Amino acid sequence: METVRLPRVMQETALMGKRAGKAIGFVPTMGALHEGHLSLVKAARSENDIVVASIFVNPAQFAAGEDFDRYPRTVSDDLEKLSSSGLADFVFLPEAQNIYPPGFATRVDVAGLSERMCGAFRPGHFQGVAAIVLKLLNIVQPARAYFGQKDYQQSVIIKRLVKDLNLPVEVVVCPTMREPDGLAMSSRNAYLSPRQRKAAPALYRALQAAASAMAEGRRDAGGLRALMRQALRDEPLFSAVDYISIFDAETLEELENADRNVVLLAGAARIGATRLIDNLLVNNLK
Repeated sequence: METVRLPRVMQETALMGKRAGKAIGFVPTMGALHEGHLSLVKAARSENDIVVASIFVNPAQFAAGEDFDRYPRTVSDDLEKLSSSGLADFVFLPEAQNIYPPGFATRVDVAGLSERMCGAFRPGHFQGVAAIVLKLLNIVQPARAYFGQKDYQQSVIIKRLVKDLNLPVEVVVCPTMREPDGLAMSSRNAYLSPRQRKAAPALYRALQAAASAMAEGRRDAGGLRALMRQALRDEPLFSAVDYISIFDAETLEELENADRNVVLLAGAARIGATRLIDNLLVNNLK
């Protein structure tokens, strides 16, 4: 496994691989790797000739007062995990000044999708996500890029970005990896105290409660929202709920009737200073 730090070198390496007829699979990460990340790298390995993983804590997607400075940074451990897995050929590990050089002034805005759900509570976040993903796709030149369903809104935005700009890459969304108690794996789980960690799966249970009600035939979105909110109120350590609701799985519009073929149940809530997100896709045709 080779570590590459300069964007120019990574791009030249990728282009050499493409000229040789090799398909590149790419897994962008912000580090603090867990089994969820490694599942994406494994998927990339199974479908491509060359696998590139990136580690970059992107400052452009953090607003003032968010957790950029304390976001977990475990580069040595991350490199060891990737190396021992034998799944990655290259790790792209750039410095911020090489990604955003002096004078950088370009914004990437996927309008509409970026303002809904988490975007309503994190202004500018998805503009920062779209900008870094576009840059990384241009640098790494992948045939396929891999993302986890836990960040469902992000994956929808990236798919729209790729489609709108005719980028020659397939966006592959892989299932959310969970702890045995159902908590979605996340680098931010490291922030949780033992007591908070025990309470955290309540967000997943709230989504499951609505999914179970839908399986029994309920479609009134207001009642389903109330059911999910009550499930979170039953866990007192949740200090705030940004949203928990039912959305169109493609447009991310909030629904008043969950009668679509596929709907998205999604929520974002806080335990102390830690913001957790999770989602479930429900297929009403089953």
